[in-house]
Formats: sequence, structure tokens, C-alpha cells
Amino acid sequence: MDAGLTARLPAAARRRALAEGARGKAWLADLPKLYEALVRRWGLTSSVVLEGGSEALAVAVDLPDGRAAVLKIAPPWAGLMGAERRVLEAAAGRGFAELYAVDEPAGALLMERLGERLDESGLPVEAQWSELCRCLQEVWRIPPPGGLMDGAGKARSLLEFIGQTHQGLGGPLSPAVLSLAQTYAEARATAHLPDKAVLAHGDGHAANALASAQGGFKLIDPDPLFVEPAYDLGILMREWTQDMLSAPPLQNGRARCEALSAATGVDASAIWQWGFLETVSTGLLCVKLEIADGPEMLQIAEAWAEA
Repeated sequence: MDAGLTARLPAAARRRALAEGARGKAWLADLPKLYEALVRRWGLTSSVVLEGGSEALAVAVDLPDGRAAVLKIAPPWAGLMGAERRVLEAAAGRGFAELYAVDEPAGALLMERLGERLDESGLPVEAQWSELCRCLQEVWRIPPPGGLMDGAGKARSLLEFIGQTHQGLGGPLSPAVLSLAQTYAEARATAHLPDKAVLAHGDGHAANALASAQGGFKLIDPDPLFVEPAYDLGILMREWTQDMLSAPPLQNGRARCEALSAATGVDASAIWQWGFLETVSTGLLCVKLEIADGPEMLQIAEAWAEA
């Protein structure tokens, strides 16, 4: 694979790298050479760049023993060699794609290649919620490795991101959304209790759930946290924006929140608050990176805040 590899990076990943300035441009320039070195080291064949990533390069490869794998190469600012690696090692294939090999200097992971994405499975939205709840409950049972950001830290970081990105984008959020984000962030930070916290995937949406050869789905691309389970369910509140907008967003939002709570036994008010924070912060990020659904997420957040 030649220097054209960089051009085949998902657009969002290229934009994120370029936003890092000189170090981002250097990583993009070095990427083809880095990839070829890993191919030689691990004896990999095939090389299909996978779409949909927002930060790393992911390539479908085959191992010398015939197993299908994914080679993931992430920039140094992505933290791939930190929390994500520790979580995959702790999981040992339970709930997550199995980790086969690591090249720490290269920022590369070689892992199990899974099948069809849940969001492309044709399953109804409700069935996707159900499958993700099952996947997430499996993750919550994995002993969390040390060094993960906790729920209080995540709430504060989301509020800081919302404020800074709102200003950077010229102020797209209403005062009502900003005020409610602050209220909810403070509430979730105060609610963090270490003895109630679990390992959370941190970004467990349907595009990060892939079919397993053993049946069901496994998760990829964790952004792990040590936090209450409601955080992971809050991620699901921001997803499927067209479904959320198919009727009044408050009505649909409350119904989804109650369904997630009923499926998992997790407190609905905590799910709602994390869901609002995630909808606002991810909507802003998507607008910034020109990723679809960003404006719809902000529209939903405004409707929730008005109510």
C-alpha cells in the first residue's frame, strides 16, 4: 500500500489529524511507512481500508494462519496505547474484539475482525437498543483496569468541551441548553460513587457493535471510563436522530429513556442527564468535524431543553 493510504483515511480522521497542526501532518506523512513496517513484521496480507473511523486508520488484513484481523493504527494523541489497550487486554475477547498483538511505538493494535455492523444489520431501532444493552451489560461485568477517567471527571470534561466548542463555533446553543448542560453535569459529577461505578465502553453505539462468529455482537473502539452504567446508556440517547425526530423529540426521548431503564434496571433520570450531555457535546463535535447528524443532535437538545 503506497502513500495513497493517507488519502483513503476516513475524512473525519484526516480532519482530526490536520487539526493537530504540525504533529498531525507529520503523522499523516509517516503513516504509509508505518503501515508497511507492520505488514512485514506480522506477515499480513490483504489491505482494505475500513470506513467510518474518526481518528485512527483501520485496515482489514489476514494473518499468516488464515485468521481475519483488523490492524488499527492510531495517532499518539488518541491514547490507543493507554486505556483502550488495557481494556482489551482485561477483556480477553469477552464483550470486545479479541486483541492479538500490540506494537506500542507504532501505536498499533492487531485484533479480531468481526462481521456486520449492528447499524447496518437491518434490525429495527428497538432491536438495536436491546442488543446494545446486552453488549454493555457484558462489558460492565469486566473488572476495570486502573487509571480510567471517572464519572465526575467525565461530567466536568463534557461541560468544559461544550462551553469551549460552543464559543469556537460562534455560539450555536441557546442559553437554555447551556444552563441545563451545567445543571446536569454538576448533578452527575456529584452522583459519582466509586463503589457503584463500572467499566463503561464510553462510546457504545450501533456502529461500534459488530457481529461475532460465536453469535450476537461484540464491541470495538472503546473510550473507556470508570463511571455509573447510566453513562453508556446516555450514549444511546444521542443516536438514531431520525427516529428521535419522527415525533416530538421530548416524547420520543422519554420513551427511549424509559425503555433503556427497563431493559437494564438503571435509573432513568441518570440516563436522561447523561443522554442530554452526550447529545449536546457530540452534536457540537459533529458540526465541528462536518459529520452527519450534528445539526439534528443539536435540534433534539434544544427541544429537550425547551421542555
